[in-house]
Amino acid sequence: MTATQRVRESVKVWDPLLRVLHWSLAGSVLVAFVTGDEAMAVHVWAGLVALGVVLTRVGWGVAGPRHARFADFVPTPGEALGHFRRLLRGEAVRHQGHNPAAGAMVIALLLMVLGVVASGLVAFDGNGAELGEELHEALAWVLLGLIGLHVAGVVLSSLLEGQNLPLAMLTGRKKPAP
Repeated sequence: MTATQRVRESVKVWDPLLRVLHWSLAGSVLVAFVTGDEAMAVHVWAGLVALGVVLTRVGWGVAGPRHARFADFVPTPGEALGHFRRLLRGEAVRHQGHNPAAGAMVIALLLMVLGVVASGLVAFDGNGAELGEELHEALAWVLLGLIGLHVAGVVLSSLLEGQNLPLAMLTGRKKPAP
């Protein structure tokens, strides 16, 4: 199949700003995690970039296009549990935007990044630094675990749905939902 045929058989889902925010957050979290105590100035700047990305994403989740809006993909607990059950049975329902598991993960990741940044600011400020540092480190490891679950979910969903979701987050295009 040619690239032109693949484009004809896909639909535009993710807007450019959403994709830039996604990869910017991934990059800033990676830089912050890798630098840690070794390059504190870079670490702090990466955290501030992550904060800016999350705040922008929250605004875009309210005012952006359809599939960027939280109202389009934040699931109820029942929707999320039903989706997880279908995944465990090896069933997949293709969603045009985020599926319920992905929607729940977006919220979890955004909240966890905010927690990591807030605890980092407390630790960096010096008031309650020891508690702030311990909390910051613990939340960073929880964030890393969530990222691992996110990547595993993307791989699993890609396989079950028969589409390349990482490529979709680069191109903005996905196979149409049934």
